[in-house]
Amino acid sequence: MMSSLSANNNGAKAVPTSRVTIAYAVFLGLAGGVYHFIANGEFSAILTMAEMLQCFALVMLAVQMLSNHSAAGISASSLALEAAALCCRLSSTTWLNGYLPMDASGDWFYQAVDVCALLACAWLLRSMLTTYRYSYQATEDSFPITPIALLAGVCAALFHADMNARPLFDALWMAGLNLGVVAVLPQLWLITRSGGKVEAVTSHYIAMMAFGRILSGVFMWHARFDITCAFWVQGYNHAVWAILGAHAIHLLLLGDFAFVYFRTVMTQGLQASLDLEGCADLV
Repeated sequence: MMSSLSANNNGAKAVPTSRVTIAYAVFLGLAGGVYHFIANGEFSAILTMAEMLQCFALVMLAVQMLSNHSAAGISASSLALEAAALCCRLSSTTWLNGYLPMDASGDWFYQAVDVCALLACAWLLRSMLTTYRYSYQATEDSFPITPIALLAGVCAALFHADMNARPLFDALWMAGLNLGVVAVLPQLWLITRSGGKVEAVTSHYIAMMAFGRILSGVFMWHARFDITCAFWVQGYNHAVWAILGAHAIHLLLLGDFAFVYFRTVMTQGLQASLDLEGCADLV
């Protein structure tokens, strides 16, 4: 599978390294400030960092669209699933405490970051379908999202935890997690259908989403003994494995992409575009 993948800059618009570096520096500064001054160094702050990465990735995607005056290479289907995931999560976290970080960032900052991410998602979708519709690759962005969205919802209804002690909102939070995991599929599908070319900022967007999932997964692993559910089989906590499994699936879906991404960044720098030739195995 890996033998068919390569990375180069041919055919992709380069992004100045300084801009990407500054963007990452700004994020790291904000993350450090939140960790030290809002979360007071609590371990649970990594869950807030995960949401900050998602928001930052979407904002960078918006900046790319504004800079290039083009929606090429961006999947509206993927963004729609991300927006649905954020709405499901916010339906729980804006008024219930079951899935919030235990530090002070969970009081308001965590939710504010998700609201900002949702607004960025909504702006991207609106711009793609109106202002930059001429450049949107609607034909290539054809991944069937309805079946996987329904599957994500059914799995959430069956395997959710009970941290909120409200079955509907526990299921909605789990649906948000599942939808966020499968949201990467339409983007990978679009990349494959359009010849494997990935602009630098788009590749950073995908990578930051994956790194955010890693941080979230680390937190969930450490919190696994605190996650409870109504047992289907006495003594077997299916919710923990459903949550951890969802995180693992996201990373497995991005395995090939991650290999090419890190190889490219290490050899060509942050400004390099990717060329995933013959990457049908990604999806």
